[in-house]
Amino acid sequence: MITIDFRDLTKEDKQVVDRFYRSGYYENSHFNFTNLYMWRKPYHIRLAVEEEVLYLTCEWDGSFMALQPIGAEEKMTGAVAKLLAHFREIGRPMHFVGLERSFAELLERYEGAPFEIRTDRDDFDYVYSSESLIKLAGRKYHSKKNHLNAFRKMYPQAEYLPITEEIVTLCKLELNGWYKLRLREEPDDLFIGYEREAIIEVLNHFQDFGLKGGAIRLDGRIIAFTFGEQLNADTAVIHVEKADPDIRGAYPAINQGFVEHEWSHMTYINREEDMGLEGLRKAKESYKPVKMIEKFQAILKE
Repeated sequence: MITIDFRDLTKEDKQVVDRFYRSGYYENSHFNFTNLYMWRKPYHIRLAVEEEVLYLTCEWDGSFMALQPIGAEEKMTGAVAKLLAHFREIGRPMHFVGLERSFAELLERYEGAPFEIRTDRDDFDYVYSSESLIKLAGRKYHSKKNHLNAFRKMYPQAEYLPITEEIVTLCKLELNGWYKLRLREEPDDLFIGYEREAIIEVLNHFQDFGLKGGAIRLDGRIIAFTFGEQLNADTAVIHVEKADPDIRGAYPAINQGFVEHEWSHMTYINREEDMGLEGLRKAKESYKPVKMIEKFQAILKE
């Protein structure tokens, strides 16, 4: 007998996934349908809904893992028991990933089985003050403000635009050019292809995801674009941000413009994790996060 009846995640699951994630205050940038759907193929994301609990599993590089179940707090102990039984049934070691602190603490106290809890620094989310990203005021943002001012001075004709169907086509042209450069630099990196496919898929069905997006057009060409959505009551999450690296200030311009035009009413902006990439970590730290969202792994002790 199958303990939990998992199936592949599809686009039709958006409504039910949204309902679960919007039922509480979650800060993990992965706790939304868009992120799950974008990465469902490389990570083999599957879901089940049973007794008003959302269960999710994923697989990467031979490791089979459970994501944090979502539902009423009083159901979580039972949800853990069901997942333990499911993993025993399929002959896999129990391994949770991407946990928020509260759930990691529940597993620490769990009486039915002993868990080893680990932090995962490469997976921590960077969270910024939206006001700070808009104003870039003070000495700590001096370099960012200089790049932004240089961009505006060199390209006064550049314009910020919300992403529409017309703009989507131009964004895809920019994206393809960017990935050609990346592939020349890192031809063996499979993640590049996964990311391109995920972004193209979202752009092709942009309205279906309920996202907000922004782009910068310069002389008829999109040189930067981004998209994101509201994550919780006071935070927006930025899923993707791409810009022409050869145009000075393009990244600061789309970063600042998107928050100013679309997210000024939010207190915080979550710009997701750095995946342990040195260059990405340096870039995210340079914007001076006001907090980091810790994520945890939990492994059942033998």
